Amino acid sequence: MILSDRDIKSAIEEGRVKIEGTKPYHIHASSMDLHLGETFKLYDHSKFSLLDPKDPKTFTGNMRMIHVSEGESFVVQPGEFVLGVTQEKITVPDDLVVRVEGRSSLGRLGIIVHSTAGFVDPGFSGTITLEISNLNRLPVALYPGMRVCQIAFEQMTSPAETPYNKKAHSKYQGQVLPEESRLDADPEFQLSKPQVI
Repeated sequence: MILSDRDIKSAIEEGRVKIEGTKPYHIHASSMDLHLGETFKLYDHSKFSLLDPKDPKTFTGNMRMIHVSEGESFVVQPGEFVLGVTQEKITVPDDLVVRVEGRSSLGRLGIIVHSTAGFVDPGFSGTITLEISNLNRLPVALYPGMRVCQIAFEQMTSPAETPYNKKAHSKYQGQVLPEESRLDADPEFQLSKPQVI
């Protein structure tokens, strides 16, 4: 069940959902818009020939950060992949999940805001890292402070037994900047690391 505009407003007013950052809120019939932050991360293509999940050196620390002041643009080149972040920090209760979707107005320019991570777990608190791609043949300018994505809240059948903030390895809890992959923390890749005796 997706929360309506009145239910989103009630959840925020009651403190069940916490939104810290840009106001006024842009709440629509079944979603809420979030704004683009000022920080971006790009992979440094010159350092490695591939990104290998079994070799964290190829993707951990292999990104450069760019800070763009409000009013200035960040230009996403055709075919480029960058990480961005929302201005807002959200805190999700144990009985809701959040779906992150792009805005159709940006989609019509060729901008995708998530390649796969369009789901925010119950119990998560932090900014949302955006996986931004440009499918257009022309560069597209993005501006910090612009509405960049929308989120929809879905009611779960019951509160999560182990929400994200209570998981043993919540890799992205409390994030503020766009966070690069922490795939190397996954258990299947921990097992493949050589044992030191």
